[in-house]
Amino acid sequence: MASDKAKGDTLDTAIDTMAGAIAGAATPTPAASAPQAKAAPAQAKAALPPAAAQGGLASVPQIVELADQLSACADQLHERIMRDIRAYDGGIVPAHVQATARALLEDELVLRQRANGLYADAATYVVKSLGKSQQGVVALTTAAAEKIRKIALIGDVTGLVAGLLQLAGAAATGQAASVITALDKIYTNIKAIETHQPAKPA
Repeated sequence: MASDKAKGDTLDTAIDTMAGAIAGAATPTPAASAPQAKAAPAQAKAALPPAAAQGGLASVPQIVELADQLSACADQLHERIMRDIRAYDGGIVPAHVQATARALLEDELVLRQRANGLYADAATYVVKSLGKSQQGVVALTTAAAEKIRKIALIGDVTGLVAGLLQLAGAAATGQAASVITALDKIYTNIKAIETHQPAKPA
């Protein structure tokens, strides 16, 4: 329990530091210092049994893999937020940009905490009869991380992040219907982002 509290304190400190950077009170923290919130050590994951071929999120290693993906999305979100902040080069950050950044930083914190929960209690969160392949789940979350990294306007990513948070929460319930709803939301937001992007030249 003490280690979990320490991780939470570290994340809270990081959020406070970044909020100060948004307000121009401190030099923005480099993205490389983004907190790594993975609670499962590599050797522990290596000791897990092979994933069962019965659909996505149907075994402990598959739940851990989802936690990895959610952590990667949080990393990309952190880097994207800090890139926007640094673009002002120490100048005054507009109020609406500050508000969006703060909201997304809070989402990043929650996403990391939920990923930590999946690592810690993976055996509890196995989803029965999801009806979606693990490859499909991973592909969708990988696409989400890539959209977060490349998106032009940070505000356009809020719906996608909400879908990732919904997925993390749904996985913790072990309910297939909730997971599928979250995956559909992520897919819909990815498609919406793609329609907003300018067409590539022929």
